Amino acid sequence: MTSSVTASRLRRTRAKPSVGRGFAWGYLVLILIITIFPFYWMLRTALSNNYGLTTDPISILPVDFTLGPFQRVLGLASVADARAEGGSGATLDLGIYIRNSMIYAGVATFCQVFFATLAAYSFSRLQWKGRDLVFGILFTALMIPAILTLLPNFVLIKELGLTNSFAGLILPGAFFSAFNIFFLRQFFLGLSREIEEAALIDGASKIRVLFQIVVPSASGPIITLAILGFINYWNDYFWPLIIAADPKVQPLTLALAVFKQSSPQVAPDWAGLMAASLLAALPMLILFMVFGKRIVNSLGFTGIR
Repeated sequence: MTSSVTASRLRRTRAKPSVGRGFAWGYLVLILIITIFPFYWMLRTALSNNYGLTTDPISILPVDFTLGPFQRVLGLASVADARAEGGSGATLDLGIYIRNSMIYAGVATFCQVFFATLAAYSFSRLQWKGRDLVFGILFTALMIPAILTLLPNFVLIKELGLTNSFAGLILPGAFFSAFNIFFLRQFFLGLSREIEEAALIDGASKIRVLFQIVVPSASGPIITLAILGFINYWNDYFWPLIIAADPKVQPLTLALAVFKQSSPQVAPDWAGLMAASLLAALPMLILFMVFGKRIVNSLGFTGIR
């Protein structure tokens, strides 16, 4: 009886409003609005008539509501219909560009996470001369801006004759990621070694121990790296811009830029561009909403703050 009364009092105490609580909730609501509003504005623009946007650019609601921008992006609108709504008549073969982005992001992410897993296991479990020195040298790569490696990578890919190919897009970042190696090494160091040592005593090879014991135990961080890597490659623009001039290998990010520049004599098709941007961002939004909690938990496991 006493415990139930105490619990009831605690609930009343927690529910009691206060100035601090009000400010906290107000701040959270403000941050939420600031975060969501750009996506709403993209949706509002994508559902507007492109001509109407010039007459009422600050309207909160869609101007002359229409699904025409999505139809233009998906190639479902005729040239006449597109121009009637302020479009340039250009269309975007979304399927091909999404395929290119999936190949680029999927293969590059798999290779990067796979080789990072092998390297992290070597640095955390295997004993070899100069291991800590090599890890320290690799760790310094985290302090090198990616822009400094852009030109050497481009020269290498050009000399290998791999421009305008998926291999040229994928290879520079496929075999090494200092952050991924550090991330997984920190997690592997926190795993108990008893099961691994027992497996080794029973005759299991180190490769078998890695893929049958360590990797399943580290599935959370590995999936987290895969998600973050996939999002990074999906949104990549600058490297594909200098490597991929052929539409057959260009990812979706480049296609959006081409679509924006398709009508240089008139105003850009902002409604169509926002519709294409929403469709391009939708897979990543869904991915992050589904796995967002796993990403946060994995960052906590590794001690990264």
